[in-house]
Amino acid sequence: MNHRLRLLPCSLALLAALCAGGSAHAQDRSIVLATTTSTQDSGLLDTLVPLFRRATGIEVKVIAVGTGAALDLAARGDADAVLVHAWESEKRYVARGDIVEGRLVMHNDFLLVGPRADPAHVRGSAGAVAAMRAIAAVGPYISRGDGSGTETMELALWRLAGVDPKTVPGRDATGQGMGATLLVADQRHAYTLTDRATYLAFRERLRLVPVLEKDPRLLNVYHAYVVNPARHPGVKTALARTWVDFLVAPATQRAIGRFGRARFGQPLFVPDAGRTEAQLGLVP
Repeated sequence: MNHRLRLLPCSLALLAALCAGGSAHAQDRSIVLATTTSTQDSGLLDTLVPLFRRATGIEVKVIAVGTGAALDLAARGDADAVLVHAWESEKRYVARGDIVEGRLVMHNDFLLVGPRADPAHVRGSAGAVAAMRAIAAVGPYISRGDGSGTETMELALWRLAGVDPKTVPGRDATGQGMGATLLVADQRHAYTLTDRATYLAFRERLRLVPVLEKDPRLLNVYHAYVVNPARHPGVKTALARTWVDFLVAPATQRAIGRFGRARFGQPLFVPDAGRTEAQLGLVP
């Protein structure tokens, strides 16, 4: 997917200034970004990474894995920055001191998709928890099974529904990213939980349709962090901080808010810089 957006000249100058004066990094102006597959599969990084490179001269080497694996990379000092979407998991790594300087970047939402015939009669359910109970009675269900933010949400919903996922008929795990999991679920006429951005990016290749959406429980929030140099001295803190600053800069937030609108008739992400977790309902 090739999305071309341009930053305003003033924003380019601002971002260039952010990374100026880093002579210590002159030999290798690159960072490793550990992130979730949804930012890659949706095509968002295909837009943001080139914009960042043109604005700053810094290369971003993307490792797109499940959020759990991305956070583990940070905990080992094998990444310089992370962009992830599993708030409860993130808080544990923040508390341990592996990641710092967290910034709220954007959100979208999760939705349950399944066969158009909807054999579990999920449509009309009184929310996501009731929908999971309905699926548990019939199946099949395809999980990512990769420690991702999506799987974290899925397992939380099973717990709220009082369902042991091992008892769900036909439940299987791909161990892969969201795009691959959607394709497997489609082949098996199964239900699955997906972020909206990846579903829309893959929709033309799928027969699966949304059967449950717009439940407040299904909010999908993305944060960016710098890997803590106090715990991992080898990380490129200044360059990583420049990336995080770029994500929440006004021009980038406008680009995020426009992303996907022309192709899908709706943006794939909602920019959130300047908002708080409380405003999004993540904390009381």
